[in-house]
Amino acid sequence: MKKSALNSTAVASALVDLTALLGERVTTAEAFREHHSHGESTHPPGMPDMVCFPRNTQEVADIIAISARHGLPVIPFGAGTSLEAQVNAMRGGISLDMRQMNRVLRVSAADMDATVEAGISRSELVKALDNTGLTFFIDPGADATLGGMVSTRASGTTAVRYGTMRENVLCLTVVLADGRIIHTGTRARKSSAGYDLTHLFVGAEGTLGVITEITLRLHALPEAVAVALCVFPTVQSAVESVIEIIQLGVGVARIEFLDDRMIAAINRNSHTELAEHPTLLFEFHGISQAVVEESARLADQIVQEHASSGLEWQTTPAGRERLWKARHDAYYASRALRPGSGALTTDVCVPISRLADCIVATREDLDCASFPSTIVGHVGDGNFHVLCMYQQDEAEEVDAFAHRLVERAHAMGGTCTGEHGVGLGKKKYLFAEHGEALEVMRTIKRTLDPDNRMNPGKIFDMD
Repeated sequence: MKKSALNSTAVASALVDLTALLGERVTTAEAFREHHSHGESTHPPGMPDMVCFPRNTQEVADIIAISARHGLPVIPFGAGTSLEAQVNAMRGGISLDMRQMNRVLRVSAADMDATVEAGISRSELVKALDNTGLTFFIDPGADATLGGMVSTRASGTTAVRYGTMRENVLCLTVVLADGRIIHTGTRARKSSAGYDLTHLFVGAEGTLGVITEITLRLHALPEAVAVALCVFPTVQSAVESVIEIIQLGVGVARIEFLDDRMIAAINRNSHTELAEHPTLLFEFHGISQAVVEESARLADQIVQEHASSGLEWQTTPAGRERLWKARHDAYYASRALRPGSGALTTDVCVPISRLADCIVATREDLDCASFPSTIVGHVGDGNFHVLCMYQQDEAEEVDAFAHRLVERAHAMGGTCTGEHGVGLGKKKYLFAEHGEALEVMRTIKRTLDPDNRMNPGKIFDMD
C-alpha cells in the first residue's frame, strides 16, 4: 500500500478545518481510507489521508479551498469501478467521495435533457426516468456514477447508436483547484460562444477540477426492441460482417463481439449453453416493429454472407435480459477462469476498417501466451477489450503483450484506450499518441491547477 508522503502537520491542520465544515462526514478511519485507495484495477493502491463526503457543490468548493490552503491533493471518488487507477491516492491527500450528491435536480421531457449531481449512478438515473418515456442509454457495464463516467469519457454497449459521454453531456458545474465554481456550456443543443470548456473537463479524470453537476442529453425509449445472436466460424468473418453492417448504415443499437474463449467463460459462469465460437450479440431499436424487422433482415442477410448460420432471436424480455446480463458479467466470468490470479483489463479502439485486422492479430498474439485470456468488444465503434488472467511470474509477459497491443492500435490509426481512460496505466503511451500536443495538455493543467493538487500523477506527470 502506497503511504502518504505529506507533511503530517498540514494533514492535521486540514483535518481540523474539514471537521469544522463537515463534522462526521470526514474520516481518517483506516477501513474507509483503504476502501478509497483503489478501484477495480490491479494497479498499486494509494491510501488517502482522509475521506470527505460532501452533499452539495458549495461544500465541494469549501473542501477544495481548505485543501489549497494546506497543500493537499484532492482525488474525486465515485463508485470505485475505474480500471486504470484513476481513484488511487498515490500522493495521499483527500479522497472526495461524491456518492451523497446523488440527486436528479431537473428533468425536461420536452427538451429531452436532465440535470443531475455527479454522485448519482447510471441505474439510479434510469430508475428516476420511469414514466417519462425517456432514458439514458450510455452503459459502461459497471454501475458507475455519472461523474465518473464524464471524467473518463465513458461509453459502452450502446455507443454505436447513442454515442459516448462526449456526445451526451451538454453542460457542467465544476469546482476548480482554487475553490472557484464555474458553469460550462448551456442547455442549448448548439453554441458558437467561446471555448468549449464543457468538453475540456469530459475525460480529464479529475485532473482539472471536480465535476459536481451534469446536464445530460436523454433519448426516447424505443417503441420496438429485438435482440439476437449469431455465431461465426472465425473471428475474421464475424468482424468483417460488423464492418459491412456499419458501412451500410443498418440501424443497430448494440453490436457486441465475444471470442470463443469468452463464450466458454460465460457458459461456465452464467450456466448458459451458447455455442463456443466467435459470436456477435445484436440489439435493434426502432420507432416501430416494421423498422426493427427491416434492420434485422438486412443484418441477417449480411451475417449469412459472412458464413454465419444467421440470427438467433431472443423473443422474450427474460431471454433478452439473460443474454445481456451474461455479457455484462463477462469480466467476472473471465476472472473465474483462473481464481486468485491478477487480471489485466485493457482496451484499444481503431478505425472500423482496421478492426478485423487488429482483433485477429491480437488473438494470434494471445494464443502464444502462457496465461488465459478473453476478448470482448463494442465492435460497432471499433472498440474492444482484452482480459488477461495472470500469475505474478507472468506479469512481465502480460505487460509486454499490453505494450504490443497499443503499438498495434497506434499503427492502425487508433488509440490506446477507447473508454477505460488513462489514469496510471496508460500514461506511458500518451506521447506516442499525442506527441507535442501532450505539452499543450500540461500547459492547460498548469494554468488551472498550478500546484498540481487535482488528482496528481494521473494522465501524465508534470515533472
